[in-house]
Amino acid sequence: MTGRRHRANDDRAAGGHVACRLMNEHRPARDESDPFDSDAGGVTSSGSAGPAAGDVPRPRPEPTAVPRSATAQDTATAIDIEAPVSTAAGGRSGDPDKPGPADEHGAAVQRWREKSGRRRRPAQKRPWWVEIPVLLVTAFILTFLIQTFLFKVYYVPSGSMEQTLHGVESGGDRILVNKVIYDFSDPEPGDVVVFKGPPTWAEEANIPGPTSWLGKLGQAVGSVIGIAPPNEKDYVKRVIAIGGQTVKCCDAGGNVTVDGVSLDEPYIYEPIPFEPGESDCSDAHLAESSRLHVSERCFGPVQVPSGQVWVMGDHRLRSADSSYHCQHAGDPASCQGPIPVDDVIGKAIFIIMPISRWDTIGDPQIDHRGG
Repeated sequence: MTGRRHRANDDRAAGGHVACRLMNEHRPARDESDPFDSDAGGVTSSGSAGPAAGDVPRPRPEPTAVPRSATAQDTATAIDIEAPVSTAAGGRSGDPDKPGPADEHGAAVQRWREKSGRRRRPAQKRPWWVEIPVLLVTAFILTFLIQTFLFKVYYVPSGSMEQTLHGVESGGDRILVNKVIYDFSDPEPGDVVVFKGPPTWAEEANIPGPTSWLGKLGQAVGSVIGIAPPNEKDYVKRVIAIGGQTVKCCDAGGNVTVDGVSLDEPYIYEPIPFEPGESDCSDAHLAESSRLHVSERCFGPVQVPSGQVWVMGDHRLRSADSSYHCQHAGDPASCQGPIPVDDVIGKAIFIIMPISRWDTIGDPQIDHRGG
Protein backbone atom coordinates (compact mmCIF):
# COMPACT_ATOMS: atom_id res chain seq x y z
CA MET A 1 0.00 0.00 0.00
CA THR A 2 2.91 2.39 0.79
CA GLY A 3 4.56 1.60 -2.56
CA ARG A 4 1.38 2.42 -4.47
CA ARG A 5 1.14 5.72 -2.56
CA HIS A 6 4.70 6.71 -3.57
CA ARG A 7 4.13 5.80 -7.20
CA ALA A 8 0.95 7.90 -7.26
CA ASN A 9 2.81 10.92 -5.85
CA ASP A 10 5.59 10.57 -8.47
CA ASP A 11 3.02 10.35 -11.26
CA ARG A 12 1.26 13.47 -10.03
CA ALA A 13 4.61 15.41 -9.93
CA ALA A 14 5.49 14.36 -13.45
CA GLY A 15 2.06 15.38 -14.66
CA GLY A 16 2.50 18.79 -13.10
CA HIS A 17 5.80 19.36 -14.93
CA VAL A 18 4.31 18.45 -18.29
CA ALA A 19 1.35 20.79 -17.75
CA CYS A 20 3.68 23.69 -16.91
CA ARG A 21 5.77 23.04 -19.98
CA LEU A 22 2.75 23.12 -22.24
CA MET A 23 1.46 26.36 -20.73
CA ASN A 24 4.83 28.07 -21.25
CA GLU A 25 5.02 26.92 -24.85
CA HIS A 26 1.56 28.28 -25.73
CA ARG A 27 1.83 31.61 -23.86
CA PRO A 28 1.56 34.58 -26.34
CA ALA A 29 4.54 36.85 -27.07
CA ARG A 30 5.10 39.67 -24.62
CA ASP A 31 4.55 43.30 -25.64
CA GLU A 32 7.71 45.29 -25.51
CA SER A 33 5.80 48.19 -24.08
CA ASP A 34 4.33 46.13 -21.26
CA PRO A 35 5.08 48.16 -18.20
CA PHE A 36 5.00 45.10 -16.01
CA ASP A 37 7.49 43.17 -18.09
CA SER A 38 10.84 43.30 -16.43
CA ASP A 39 12.59 42.89 -19.71
CA ALA A 40 10.79 45.94 -21.21
CA GLY A 41 11.74 48.21 -18.43
CA GLY A 42 8.56 47.92 -16.46
CA VAL A 43 8.25 47.55 -12.77
CA THR A 44 10.00 44.48 -11.48
CA SER A 45 8.87 42.24 -8.78
CA SER A 46 11.12 44.06 -6.38
CA GLY A 47 9.42 47.36 -7.13
CA SER A 48 12.33 48.81 -9.12
CA ALA A 49 11.90 50.62 -12.39
CA GLY A 50 12.62 49.16 -15.81
CA PRO A 51 16.06 48.46 -17.11
CA ALA A 52 18.73 50.96 -16.46
CA ALA A 53 19.89 53.33 -19.14
CA GLY A 54 22.32 51.80 -21.44
CA ASP A 55 21.01 48.27 -21.06
CA VAL A 56 20.54 46.43 -24.27
CA PRO A 57 17.31 44.47 -24.53
CA ARG A 58 17.79 40.75 -24.90
CA PRO A 59 16.35 39.23 -28.06
CA ARG A 60 13.21 37.11 -27.49
CA PRO A 61 13.18 33.73 -29.13
CA GLU A 62 10.42 33.14 -31.61
CA PRO A 63 7.70 30.77 -30.31
CA THR A 64 7.61 27.46 -32.06
CA ALA A 65 4.34 26.03 -33.23
CA VAL A 66 3.16 22.93 -31.38
CA PRO A 67 1.28 20.37 -33.46
CA ARG A 68 -2.32 20.02 -32.46
CA SER A 69 -2.01 16.28 -32.24
CA ALA A 70 1.00 16.50 -29.99
CA THR A 71 -0.70 19.10 -27.81
CA ALA A 72 -3.78 16.94 -27.44
CA GLN A 73 -1.65 13.93 -26.70
CA ASP A 74 0.36 15.75 -24.05
CA THR A 75 -2.80 17.22 -22.55
CA ALA A 76 -4.40 13.79 -22.41
CA THR A 77 -1.25 12.43 -20.84
CA ALA A 78 -1.33 15.18 -18.27
CA ILE A 79 -4.99 14.53 -17.52
CA ASP A 80 -4.38 10.81 -17.21
CA ILE A 81 -1.49 11.40 -14.89
CA GLU A 82 -3.51 13.82 -12.81
CA ALA A 83 -6.40 11.32 -12.53
CA PRO A 84 -6.67 9.53 -9.17
CA VAL A 85 -5.11 6.11 -9.15
CA SER A 86 -7.33 3.21 -8.00
CA THR A 87 -5.86 0.51 -5.83
CA ALA A 88 -5.23 -2.81 -7.48
CA ALA A 89 -7.21 -4.55 -4.73
CA GLY A 90 -10.41 -2.67 -5.48
CA GLY A 91 -9.95 0.28 -3.14
CA ARG A 92 -11.90 3.48 -3.61
CA SER A 93 -10.50 6.50 -5.53
CA GLY A 94 -8.19 8.68 -3.49
CA ASP A 95 -8.21 6.29 -0.52
CA PRO A 96 -5.72 3.48 -1.20
CA ASP A 97 -5.58 2.41 2.48
CA LYS A 98 -9.29 1.57 2.76
CA PRO A 99 -10.10 -2.07 1.76
CA GLY A 100 -12.34 -2.46 -1.24
CA PRO A 101 -14.96 -5.06 -2.08
CA ALA A 102 -12.34 -7.61 -3.11
CA ASP A 103 -10.56 -7.35 0.24
CA GLU A 104 -13.85 -7.64 2.17
CA HIS A 105 -14.85 -10.71 0.13
CA GLY A 106 -11.49 -12.39 0.79
CA ALA A 107 -11.81 -11.74 4.51
CA ALA A 108 -15.33 -13.22 4.51
CA VAL A 109 -14.13 -16.34 2.69
CA GLN A 110 -11.32 -16.76 5.20
CA ARG A 111 -13.73 -16.47 8.15
CA TRP A 112 -16.04 -19.07 6.54
CA ARG A 113 -13.15 -21.49 6.07
CA GLU A 114 -12.12 -21.12 9.70
CA LYS A 115 -15.67 -21.80 10.90
CA SER A 116 -16.03 -24.80 8.56
CA GLY A 117 -12.78 -26.23 9.86
CA ARG A 118 -14.03 -25.97 13.42
CA ARG A 119 -17.32 -27.68 12.51
CA ARG A 120 -15.58 -30.54 10.72
CA ARG A 121 -13.26 -31.14 13.61
CA PRO A 122 -14.08 -34.67 14.92
CA ALA A 123 -15.40 -34.99 18.44
CA GLN A 124 -13.06 -36.31 21.02
CA LYS A 125 -13.47 -40.06 21.36
CA ARG A 126 -14.54 -41.30 24.74
CA PRO A 127 -12.33 -43.88 26.50
CA TRP A 128 -13.31 -47.53 26.21
CA TRP A 129 -14.17 -47.87 29.90
CA VAL A 130 -16.89 -45.28 29.33
CA GLU A 131 -17.93 -46.41 25.84
CA ILE A 132 -18.55 -50.08 26.69
CA PRO A 133 -20.94 -49.49 29.65
CA VAL A 134 -22.87 -46.94 27.59
CA LEU A 135 -23.27 -49.43 24.74
CA LEU A 136 -24.35 -52.21 27.10
CA VAL A 137 -26.94 -50.04 28.83
CA THR A 138 -28.28 -48.78 25.49
CA ALA A 139 -28.53 -52.33 24.11
CA PHE A 140 -30.33 -53.55 27.23
CA ILE A 141 -32.84 -50.68 27.13
CA LEU A 142 -33.59 -51.29 23.45
CA THR A 143 -33.98 -55.02 24.08
CA PHE A 144 -36.32 -54.37 26.99
CA LEU A 145 -38.50 -52.00 24.95
CA ILE A 146 -38.68 -54.38 21.97
CA GLN A 147 -39.53 -57.38 24.13
CA THR A 148 -42.10 -55.46 26.12
CA PHE A 149 -44.09 -54.10 23.20
CA LEU A 150 -43.18 -55.93 19.97
CA PHE A 151 -41.40 -59.28 20.19
CA LYS A 152 -40.19 -61.38 23.07
CA VAL A 153 -37.94 -64.39 23.44
CA TYR A 154 -39.32 -67.20 25.60
CA TYR A 155 -37.65 -70.22 27.08
CA VAL A 156 -39.57 -73.48 26.60
CA PRO A 157 -39.48 -75.18 30.02
CA SER A 158 -41.44 -78.39 29.49
CA GLY A 159 -41.66 -81.12 26.88
CA SER A 160 -45.41 -80.69 26.28
CA MET A 161 -44.79 -79.45 22.72
CA GLU A 162 -42.32 -82.12 21.56
CA GLN A 163 -41.25 -82.55 18.80
CA THR A 164 -42.32 -79.15 17.55
CA LEU A 165 -40.52 -77.43 20.44
CA HIS A 166 -37.87 -78.93 22.69
CA GLY A 167 -38.15 -78.50 26.45
CA VAL A 168 -35.44 -78.40 29.09
CA GLU A 169 -34.86 -82.15 28.92
CA SER A 170 -33.97 -81.81 25.23
CA GLY A 171 -31.92 -78.63 25.57
CA GLY A 172 -34.66 -76.05 25.84
CA ASP A 173 -35.61 -74.01 22.78
CA ARG A 174 -35.77 -70.23 22.76
CA ILE A 175 -38.69 -69.07 20.68
CA LEU A 176 -39.54 -65.65 19.29
CA VAL A 177 -43.09 -64.55 20.05
CA ASN A 178 -44.97 -61.88 18.09
CA LYS A 179 -46.82 -59.80 20.69
CA VAL A 180 -48.49 -57.44 18.22
CA ILE A 181 -50.32 -59.82 15.90
CA TYR A 182 -53.28 -60.44 18.19
CA ASP A 183 -53.86 -56.74 18.63
CA PHE A 184 -55.36 -56.85 15.12
CA SER A 185 -56.81 -60.38 14.95
CA ASP A 186 -57.80 -63.31 17.19
CA PRO A 187 -55.95 -66.60 17.54
CA GLU A 188 -56.87 -69.21 14.95
CA PRO A 189 -56.92 -73.02 15.20
CA GLY A 190 -53.42 -74.36 14.56
CA ASP A 191 -51.59 -71.33 16.03
CA VAL A 192 -48.86 -72.02 18.61
CA VAL A 193 -49.39 -69.43 21.33
CA VAL A 194 -47.77 -68.33 24.59
CA PHE A 195 -50.21 -67.40 27.34
CA LYS A 196 -50.37 -66.62 31.02
CA GLY A 197 -51.40 -69.72 32.91
CA PRO A 198 -54.62 -69.50 34.89
CA PRO A 199 -54.19 -69.91 38.65
CA THR A 200 -55.94 -73.28 38.59
CA TRP A 201 -53.63 -74.83 36.00
CA ALA A 202 -51.06 -77.40 37.09
CA GLU A 203 -47.39 -76.64 36.62
CA GLU A 204 -45.78 -78.72 33.87
CA ALA A 205 -42.15 -78.14 34.77
CA ASN A 206 -40.66 -77.66 38.19
CA ILE A 207 -37.42 -75.81 37.49
CA PRO A 208 -35.56 -75.03 40.71
CA GLY A 209 -34.78 -71.35 40.93
CA PRO A 210 -31.72 -69.64 42.38
CA THR A 211 -31.55 -69.07 46.12
CA SER A 212 -29.12 -66.14 46.39
CA TRP A 213 -30.15 -62.57 45.66
CA LEU A 214 -27.50 -62.35 42.94
CA GLY A 215 -28.83 -65.48 41.26
CA LYS A 216 -32.40 -64.20 41.44
CA LEU A 217 -31.32 -60.91 39.91
CA GLY A 218 -29.51 -62.75 37.13
CA GLN A 219 -32.57 -64.92 36.42
CA ALA A 220 -34.84 -61.87 36.32
CA VAL A 221 -32.55 -60.07 33.88
CA GLY A 222 -31.96 -63.21 31.81
CA SER A 223 -35.67 -63.97 31.53
CA VAL A 224 -36.25 -60.48 30.13
CA ILE A 225 -34.01 -61.17 27.15
CA GLY A 226 -34.80 -64.90 26.92
CA ILE A 227 -31.47 -66.41 28.00
CA ALA A 228 -32.69 -67.84 31.30
CA PRO A 229 -35.72 -69.94 32.32
CA PRO A 230 -38.76 -67.75 32.94
CA ASN A 231 -39.62 -66.74 36.46
CA GLU A 232 -43.32 -66.44 35.62
CA LYS A 233 -46.05 -69.00 34.96
CA ASP A 234 -46.29 -68.93 31.17
CA TYR A 235 -47.29 -71.78 28.87
CA VAL A 236 -46.91 -72.61 25.20
CA LYS A 237 -49.64 -74.70 23.50
CA ARG A 238 -51.46 -75.08 20.21
CA VAL A 239 -54.95 -73.67 19.62
CA ILE A 240 -57.41 -76.46 18.80
CA ALA A 241 -60.78 -74.71 18.97
CA ILE A 242 -62.01 -71.14 19.42
CA GLY A 243 -65.05 -69.53 20.99
CA GLY A 244 -68.37 -70.99 19.86
CA GLN A 245 -66.93 -74.33 18.72
CA THR A 246 -67.51 -77.70 20.37
CA VAL A 247 -64.47 -79.90 20.92
CA LYS A 248 -64.48 -83.63 21.73
CA CYS A 249 -62.28 -86.71 21.67
CA CYS A 250 -62.43 -89.03 20.06
CA ASP A 251 -63.89 -90.37 16.83
CA ALA A 252 -63.59 -94.06 15.89
CA GLY A 253 -59.99 -93.50 14.80
CA GLY A 254 -58.95 -91.69 17.97
CA ASN A 255 -58.94 -88.17 16.44
CA VAL A 256 -60.11 -84.99 18.13
CA THR A 257 -63.24 -83.54 16.59
CA VAL A 258 -64.35 -79.91 16.37
CA ASP A 259 -68.03 -79.38 15.60
CA GLY A 260 -68.19 -83.08 14.63
CA VAL A 261 -65.32 -82.81 12.09
CA SER A 262 -62.23 -84.93 12.70
CA LEU A 263 -58.92 -83.06 12.79
CA ASP A 264 -55.79 -84.11 10.95
CA GLU A 265 -52.94 -83.39 13.37
CA PRO A 266 -49.59 -84.53 11.92
CA TYR A 267 -47.65 -82.72 14.64
CA ILE A 268 -48.81 -85.02 17.50
CA TYR A 269 -45.96 -86.78 19.31
CA GLU A 270 -46.56 -89.82 21.58
CA PRO A 271 -50.34 -89.73 21.69
CA ILE A 272 -52.32 -91.17 24.55
CA PRO A 273 -52.93 -94.91 23.96
CA PHE A 274 -56.05 -95.65 21.93
CA GLU A 275 -57.10 -99.03 20.49
CA PRO A 276 -60.42 -99.28 18.68
CA GLY A 277 -62.57 -102.00 20.25
CA GLU A 278 -60.24 -102.43 23.20
CA SER A 279 -59.63 -98.99 24.64
CA ASP A 280 -61.59 -96.33 22.87
CA CYS A 281 -64.38 -93.80 23.30
CA SER A 282 -67.28 -95.85 21.95
CA ASP A 283 -70.69 -95.42 23.50
CA ALA A 284 -70.73 -99.07 24.62
CA HIS A 285 -67.53 -98.67 26.58
CA LEU A 286 -68.61 -95.34 27.97
CA ALA A 287 -71.79 -96.96 29.28
CA GLU A 288 -69.81 -99.42 31.33
CA SER A 289 -69.65 -98.58 34.98
CA SER A 290 -66.13 -99.88 35.32
CA ARG A 291 -64.76 -97.86 32.34
CA LEU A 292 -62.03 -100.41 31.96
CA HIS A 293 -62.23 -100.15 28.17
CA VAL A 294 -62.37 -96.39 27.97
CA SER A 295 -59.22 -94.70 26.66
CA GLU A 296 -57.50 -91.99 28.65
CA ARG A 297 -57.71 -89.93 25.50
CA CYS A 298 -61.46 -89.45 25.74
CA PHE A 299 -62.99 -86.12 26.89
CA GLY A 300 -65.93 -83.91 26.17
CA PRO A 301 -67.90 -82.74 24.43
CA VAL A 302 -67.05 -79.19 25.62
CA GLN A 303 -68.37 -76.01 24.07
CA VAL A 304 -65.78 -73.23 24.12
CA PRO A 305 -67.22 -69.96 25.43
CA SER A 306 -66.93 -66.83 23.33
CA GLY A 307 -63.66 -64.95 23.88
CA GLN A 308 -61.79 -68.11 24.87
CA VAL A 309 -59.70 -70.78 23.14
CA TRP A 310 -59.13 -74.49 23.73
CA VAL A 311 -55.42 -75.33 23.73
CA MET A 312 -53.54 -78.65 23.77
CA GLY A 313 -49.91 -79.73 23.61
CA ASP A 314 -48.41 -81.62 20.68
CA HIS A 315 -46.95 -84.12 23.14
CA ARG A 316 -50.36 -85.32 24.28
CA LEU A 317 -49.05 -87.99 26.65
CA ARG A 318 -47.25 -85.35 28.78
CA SER A 319 -49.31 -82.22 28.28
CA ALA A 320 -51.30 -80.63 31.08
CA ASP A 321 -53.56 -78.65 28.78
CA SER A 322 -57.23 -77.75 28.48
CA SER A 323 -58.26 -81.43 28.55
CA TYR A 324 -56.34 -82.16 31.74
CA HIS A 325 -58.38 -83.59 34.65
CA CYS A 326 -61.35 -84.50 32.47
CA GLN A 327 -59.74 -87.25 30.38
CA HIS A 328 -60.93 -90.81 30.63
CA ALA A 329 -64.39 -89.43 29.89
CA GLY A 330 -64.56 -87.53 33.12
CA ASP A 331 -66.89 -84.70 33.94
CA PRO A 332 -66.30 -81.85 31.44
CA ALA A 333 -66.70 -79.39 34.28
CA SER A 334 -63.55 -80.78 35.90
CA CYS A 335 -61.34 -79.97 32.91
CA GLN A 336 -58.69 -77.28 33.20
CA GLY A 337 -60.69 -75.90 30.35
CA PRO A 338 -60.22 -73.12 27.80
CA ILE A 339 -58.26 -69.92 28.46
CA PRO A 340 -59.31 -66.30 27.87
CA VAL A 341 -58.03 -64.70 24.68
CA ASP A 342 -56.94 -61.74 26.80
CA ASP A 343 -54.39 -64.02 28.52
CA VAL A 344 -52.71 -64.86 25.23
CA ILE A 345 -49.37 -63.05 25.07
CA GLY A 346 -48.54 -63.70 21.43
CA LYS A 347 -47.91 -66.13 18.63
CA ALA A 348 -44.73 -68.24 18.50
CA ILE A 349 -43.20 -67.71 15.07
CA PHE A 350 -39.53 -68.75 15.14
CA ILE A 351 -36.99 -70.93 16.98
CA ILE A 352 -33.94 -68.74 17.50
CA MET A 353 -31.84 -70.92 19.84
CA PRO A 354 -29.98 -73.19 19.60
CA ILE A 355 -28.63 -72.33 16.15
CA SER A 356 -28.99 -75.92 14.99
CA ARG A 357 -32.74 -75.59 15.59
CA TRP A 358 -33.31 -72.42 13.58
CA ASP A 359 -36.71 -72.79 11.93
CA THR A 360 -40.14 -71.30 11.62
CA ILE A 361 -42.97 -72.66 13.74
CA GLY A 362 -45.70 -74.04 11.52
CA ASP A 363 -49.42 -73.47 12.01
CA PRO A 364 -51.20 -76.05 9.84
CA GLN A 365 -54.73 -75.24 8.81
CA ILE A 366 -56.94 -77.37 11.07
CA ASP A 367 -59.98 -75.07 11.07
CA HIS A 368 -62.88 -77.02 9.58
CA ARG A 369 -65.60 -74.45 10.06
CA GLY A 370 -66.24 -74.52 6.33
CA GLY A 371 -67.13 -78.22 6.49
